Amino acid sequence: MEPVPESFLDLAGRAADAAGAILLHHWRSGIAMDIKPDESPVTLADRQAEKAIRDLIAAECPDHGITGEEFGDDRADAEWLWLIDPLDGTKSFLHGRTCFSVLIGLAHHGRYVMGVMDFPALGERWIGADGHGARHNGNPVTTRPCAALEDAVAGMVGPEPDDEDDTPVLAWSRSRTRWQIFGLEAMAHGLVASGSLDLAVDGELDPTDIAAIEPIVRNAGGRLTDLQGNPVGTSYQGRIASAGDPKLHDALIAALEAAS
Repeated sequence: MEPVPESFLDLAGRAADAAGAILLHHWRSGIAMDIKPDESPVTLADRQAEKAIRDLIAAECPDHGITGEEFGDDRADAEWLWLIDPLDGTKSFLHGRTCFSVLIGLAHHGRYVMGVMDFPALGERWIGADGHGARHNGNPVTTRPCAALEDAVAGMVGPEPDDEDDTPVLAWSRSRTRWQIFGLEAMAHGLVASGSLDLAVDGELDPTDIAAIEPIVRNAGGRLTDLQGNPVGTSYQGRIASAGDPKLHDALIAALEAAS
């Protein structure tokens, strides 16, 4: 496994800085929203932040591909592919909460190799990259050991009205894990990487979300898969679970399979 070039880490950090500044400019400003065909909200801040990231990547890595939540694909079959969610947690952003983030991932030949999660309202940033480990605000982080579900503290996605799978999974987790914390957005996976949480179970995600999260968890020593335990790649869209301890991840997947 080749280390990700340092120049790509630097570019991702500067892109997150640029996008974060745009989001903070609009945050708590009463910005208007539009509703996309999937009923999710989008704002001018989403679009401006993604454009800023795209412009930096295009200027410095013109042969790389880009997939963004707001503006789609540009050379999606390129050797290096950047995946961007410029504003993850738009509902939180619109209502003045702080757990919204900029998510930037990088894939090489279809494999996620680097991710950045930046929370501009909180001054929190996680970055993970092959050959570089994982860091939180510049400091190395690793996951913590916890092999048993009954000892685990889990960050859980809240139930969605149109997702019939949410309620059984959430109800099951309350009886099997020690505690559950809701409303963390993507930060739940960062806290797994930092050893503050043991598990994070998330909702229906796109590759533009997963691309940033997976390298951070994995390079901190954890594991992230779909709910059947399968690895996730650039074509996967769906629910994910991450665990700091691989033994705990195995226990989670086995218990989910038995409960289904």
